[in-house]
Amino acid sequence: MTDKEPPSTGLPVPPGRGWRRRRVAIVVVAAWALVAYLVAPLVWELMLRGRPDIAQAQHLTATSDGHPGDPVNVALLGTEADVVKAMQAAGWSPADPITLATSLRIAADSVLRRPDPDAPVSSLFLFGRRQDLAFEQPVGDSPRQRHHVRFWRWDHVVDGRAVWFGAATYDERVGLSYTTGQVTHHIAADVDAERDRIERELARAGCIGGLRWIDGFHGQREGRNGGGDLWRTDGRLVVLTLTTCRPGA
Repeated sequence: MTDKEPPSTGLPVPPGRGWRRRRVAIVVVAAWALVAYLVAPLVWELMLRGRPDIAQAQHLTATSDGHPGDPVNVALLGTEADVVKAMQAAGWSPADPITLATSLRIAADSVLRRPDPDAPVSSLFLFGRRQDLAFEQPVGDSPRQRHHVRFWRWDHVVDGRAVWFGAATYDERVGLSYTTGQVTHHIAADVDAERDRIERELARAGCIGGLRWIDGFHGQREGRNGGGDLWRTDGRLVVLTLTTCRPGA
């Protein structure tokens, strides 16, 4: 006696449980891949873009040949126009770009002890590029001594505002570099004094809408720049939010 096949009903045969499980597994794996490799990285990028951490920014500038430069000690929040207006209101002049003419001029002014409030400053690098802005205040009748600061715009914004990191130092004399033997300005070691000077003068000009300090911005509290000059700091970074300047406010 032989087994007989069941009679056909003419209806489609439903898939088995094995196929349903495989289909669920495929959907789960596809959903995981979408979230892990597309959605999650995008969310993290947006979060980091919206909440950059100033304290984690680069702390030291560099010379053109990659040696350590001057330490970053101030940050301004505002547009480029805000920075220029505020620094000028506080008594700082934009530095001229380095050209053959300006280089010869500052050399002659240093020798002849003539004022040069717009004398050029050498290039330092932060975030892989030379400074975007530079300002100075002359001291006496010669560009041998001057207060000066370089600013670099950060690639991120904080609270919807551009961030400008600055390295402020005081040129106390002209001499030969301790590392290369080239003619250069030598800076004073107390870079905090220049940081505090900028904060004080911007406040006096009524250009500060907000102020905060980041303690421990510098883990290294002293070092030497590319010219071999010693610098020292308490490690703090001052962050100043700029506003429309109101002298005497």
